[in-house]
Amino acid sequence: MARIGIIGSQGRMGQAIAAAIADAGEDLAGGVDKGGEVASVAALADVLIDFSSPAALEDNLDAAIAAGVPIVVGTTGLEERHHWLIDAAAQTIPVLQTGNTSLGVTLLAHLAREASARLGEDWDIEIVETHHRMKVDAPSGTALLLGEAAAKGREVGLADVAVRGRDGITGKREAGAIGFAALRGGSVAGDHTVHFLADNERLSLSHLAENRGIFAKGAVRAAQWLLGRSPGRYAMPEVLGL
Repeated sequence: MARIGIIGSQGRMGQAIAAAIADAGEDLAGGVDKGGEVASVAALADVLIDFSSPAALEDNLDAAIAAGVPIVVGTTGLEERHHWLIDAAAQTIPVLQTGNTSLGVTLLAHLAREASARLGEDWDIEIVETHHRMKVDAPSGTALLLGEAAAKGREVGLADVAVRGRDGITGKREAGAIGFAALRGGSVAGDHTVHFLADNERLSLSHLAENRGIFAKGAVRAAQWLLGRSPGRYAMPEVLGL
């Protein structure tokens, strides 16, 4: 059985991951939270799952490197600097980073990329996401993941075509733009829809998360898959063989 350590163990996701580890028949190597010693958990684990905060990422990667263990990074709100850190760590250990560990969302991203590649720029792309009132980052990591997938389908960079907010007199919608809308309220675990809109027809691909258990289950699946891999940077589609 694999020994899985949790970084961010007392949060809602951390607790859900602990339950998912037990359901998967694996061992919980321990957990750590803000102010705790990540190295002590890393030393006991075969693989780490990180759902803490962007500010803690550098220390968490350093601990994983020092212990020589793979790490699944599910923390959202990452900036360019964090991705540089992940790239550097991936030269030494296996790192799987994702904005969403749900297997369903992983397949949704694959379908969004396929649809984007096959539909022309006369099909406008809009991504709408809804989350609970406590979520602090927008667009969500999952919405950005879906946007990246759609942009790759069109062989463009998301940063070049993304429209993150509209207010006031916005002017005509630019062809090829990928728009984002973020809704916050209640206790919604996470709803995401990628809309493809053309003249006289629409295609909408959606995923609705009913509770955090799906993300925890996917994170454990990713951790199991990561064991024994060579150093490198991996993503959820590889877990599903996409």
